[in-house]
Amino acid sequence: MDTPRIQDAPLSLDALIAATARPDCGALATFSGTVRDHHQGKGVTHLVYSAHAPVAERMIREIEAEVRERHGVPVCHVVHRTGRLEIGETAIIAVVRSAHRAEAFAAVSAVVDAVKHRVPIWKEEHYTDGTSAFVEGCSIAELAETGAPATEAGRG
Repeated sequence: MDTPRIQDAPLSLDALIAATARPDCGALATFSGTVRDHHQGKGVTHLVYSAHAPVAERMIREIEAEVRERHGVPVCHVVHRTGRLEIGETAIIAVVRSAHRAEAFAAVSAVVDAVKHRVPIWKEEHYTDGTSAFVEGCSIAELAETGAPATEAGRG
């Protein structure tokens, strides 16, 4: 499956599940992150995601390969949305398939954490009071200083 990992159109979990089906995989683990209406006590009206698309695309594919190897899963696929997203819209989908559930659960968690921590995708929240702010993430410099793999580092 060679679909773009960074997309500005609405994402479809059903399409990604169908496209990754394999007869050798008895386990399917998914994550679908949607826009919620609040953050740290403030009402949120919508989000705007932006990305350095060529780098983000390459990095997501690299992370998928790392997770497939580390967790022994044959399928690991992530897509992330950019642009304006309204409350309830899907921002990220991760699909992992493997022979058994333990590997699939571990891999889907690892891939989502790695994408959130390592890929140049920025989230600007727009609030009900008319203000907006970029959500602080985990910087690459912090990861280098701690020596922690991106999937183990904290996110702001």
